[in-house]
Amino acid sequence: MTITVYSKPACVQCTATTRALEARGLDFQVIDLTEDDAAMSLVQEMGYRQAPVVVAGEAHWAGFRPDMIGRLA
Repeated sequence: MTITVYSKPACVQCTATTRALEARGLDFQVIDLTEDDAAMSLVQEMGYRQAPVVVAGEAHWAGFRPDMIGRLA
């Protein structure tokens, strides 16, 4: 399963999310929304207005969600 974290600089919830993924030994890709207009458009089209947005296979969510991250491990 591919895990992508759409993030922004100096985002506390983004940092917490990536640290939680790393702690579980999960591989993921980080895309900076401030540097990728297409990624920003994608997450907005999905209905999200806050970072991070995590896309893991068919699941996706916004914000720091330890409950959802736990389901991936």
